[in-house]
Amino acid sequence: MGNELLKVKNLKKYFKISKKQTLKAVDDISFNIRKGETFGVVGESGCGKSTAGRTILTLYDKTDGQVLYDDIDVHSIPEQERFKLFRNMQMIFQDPYASLNPRSTVKEIISEPMEIHGLYKGEKERLHRVYQLLEEVGLNKEHATRYPHEFSGGQRQRIGIARALALEPEFIICDEPISALDVSVQAQIINLLSKLQKEKDLTYLFIAHDLSMVRHISDRIAVMYLGHIVELTNSKTLYDEPLHPYTNALLSAVPIPDPKIEKTRTRVLLEGDLPSPLDPPSGCVFRTRCPLAQDICAHQKPKLVEVEEGRHVACHLYDPDIYEMDANDVTTLSP
Repeated sequence: MGNELLKVKNLKKYFKISKKQTLKAVDDISFNIRKGETFGVVGESGCGKSTAGRTILTLYDKTDGQVLYDDIDVHSIPEQERFKLFRNMQMIFQDPYASLNPRSTVKEIISEPMEIHGLYKGEKERLHRVYQLLEEVGLNKEHATRYPHEFSGGQRQRIGIARALALEPEFIICDEPISALDVSVQAQIINLLSKLQKEKDLTYLFIAHDLSMVRHISDRIAVMYLGHIVELTNSKTLYDEPLHPYTNALLSAVPIPDPKIEKTRTRVLLEGDLPSPLDPPSGCVFRTRCPLAQDICAHQKPKLVEVEEGRHVACHLYDPDIYEMDANDVTTLSP
């Protein structure tokens, strides 16, 4: 893997609901993605992971923070320069049917980005490229004249992938690309994305709530909860030794295909519902469901600290500054 291709610094995305209410969908997150890697983002529905992806791609305007692509601030550059830049940044959407124009043929769907950006000399060259892309994603040129409703969910997602590849991008945001598909098809799409990454030296931001799938494709993973990143480390370390109580709970819910191991496992059950981002808890946003919550969690927000090289966690259990406080200010935080 190469140098850092994308840098997200203190990114915030708030939605004004009314004069008194603001929804903090993404609340001060930071991470970097290296060229050639797959960076996974996981969490429950409503945690802000898809909003973060759309804000990175400027489909939403940021509230605060920076998104640097190849050291270029994508939210600050003029519209014309942004248009050129986004040849290198594309997105695969969650719902393969809703993201495809039902009135356009596959040929028109895939060739449209090429026409907009003025790629290839004429329709004949564009059509040839469409045929190539269809072959690359596991379809064939006979599919070019059909409409989206004539395909299965997995085939439609392959069309969406072909469209994302049409401009030959370096970086692709995969926004839950397998969540709307049958389990038998999910592995096929994951294998296809891995194959294309190797062939084309692609960099992925892979958003999902299925931790078992994210494990197979991601090099590093960030765990999000209520607009915040609570843990960030490499895939193997996260699954073998999760630190944050929320990560622990998520992983305990992932079934293991071994009856003997599954029978003896202890599930970590989270009490209560996910709090509303309109009225998040004070201090640590996870404290209302955390089995290890202490008094300090209610009034002090934990920082995302690096506890060892490449491993970050936002929890008072692992914050070295907490242990330097006076003993009267905080009780022991060991579980």
